[in-house]
Amino acid sequence: MKQLDKAFNIIPVEVETTPENGCSPKKEQLTNITRPEKPDRLTKDDITKDYEYTRGNLYSIIEKGQEAIDGILELAQETETARSYEVAGQLIKSVSDATDKLMDLQKKLKDVEEESSKTTNVTNNALFVGSTAELAKMIKQENLKKE
Repeated sequence: MKQLDKAFNIIPVEVETTPENGCSPKKEQLTNITRPEKPDRLTKDDITKDYEYTRGNLYSIIEKGQEAIDGILELAQETETARSYEVAGQLIKSVSDATDKLMDLQKKLKDVEEESSKTTNVTNNALFVGSTAELAKMIKQENLKKE
C-alpha cells in the first residue's frame, strides 16, 4: 500500500466505513421497512390507460411497418434478389400479426369490461327455519301451484 502511495505521490487518507454517528444500522431497523400497497385489482382508469397506450403503440408499429414494406418492395423490384423478397414477406407477416394483435386487444378490452360489469349474487347457506310439518306443508303447496 505504501508503495502505491509513493508511486502516485499521494498522502494516504483514512476512510470511515461506518455510517453517520459511527453506528451500523440495527437489524430491527432493516426489517421494519414497509412496502407500498399495491391495489388488488386494476381500476377502470388503469385499464383505459393501458388500452390506449397499447393501441397507440400498435398503430405506430403498423404504420412504420407499412413504410418499411413500401421501401423493401421498391428495393426488391430494383435489385430482383430473392433475399429482398424474403424480407418483404417477413415484414408483411409482421404487420399482419400486429393488426391481429390490435383486433385481439379490442376483444380483450370488451371481455374485461363485461367481467367488471357483471354482478353475481350468490346465496350460501340458505336455511329454512320451522318445523318439518311446516316444511312439508310448504312443499305440498308449491307442488299444487305447479300443477
